Amino acid sequence: MDFDLGAAGFSGILLAGGTAARMDGIDKSSIELGGRTLLEICLDAFLDADEVVVVGPGSHPTTRPVTNVREDPPLGGPVAGLLTGLDALLRPPAVVGVLAVDMPRVGAHTFRRLRGAATGTDGAFLVDDSGRRQLCGVIDAAALARVRPDLEHQHGMSMRALLDGLALVEVPAVGEESRDIDTWADLRDLSS
Repeated sequence: MDFDLGAAGFSGILLAGGTAARMDGIDKSSIELGGRTLLEICLDAFLDADEVVVVGPGSHPTTRPVTNVREDPPLGGPVAGLLTGLDALLRPPAVVGVLAVDMPRVGAHTFRRLRGAATGTDGAFLVDDSGRRQLCGVIDAAALARVRPDLEHQHGMSMRALLDGLALVEVPAVGEESRDIDTWADLRDLSS
């Protein structure tokens, strides 16, 4: 796949710090699917990004340069992870992409569709067949700055609460894009 040269100012935040409670607390980013870790698979989705920050415990080797950070205190949820990742970017982005590390069917083409759909709005998020918003989207950095809570209120805040006041476009998932891995059965089903 070729780079999207029109994606300047796009940066990615890969959220890899969940508890994986239904998977015995495993580090999901290290799970292998088809001989590659979920971390590496999901980094491919940010092919067009100027830079990528991985928010989660530890630091794993990657084939692409990334910045590794952890929200403080740990396990603050997706909003704390997103904003921690945003603060770790080396250059201020125009558009921020966010993706959960357990969504291996999201690709660079997904983010290209999301960026295209978000033109003239505050952002766009992928929705599954039932219309449920997934942890995969793009947000205008200036719009995110307008709704950003202080540090005290980030921890434990839901993504829905953060984004509630923004004009977001919902983009239907294509194929298995909205599939995530929450259980061992989910992993088995994606592997077969």
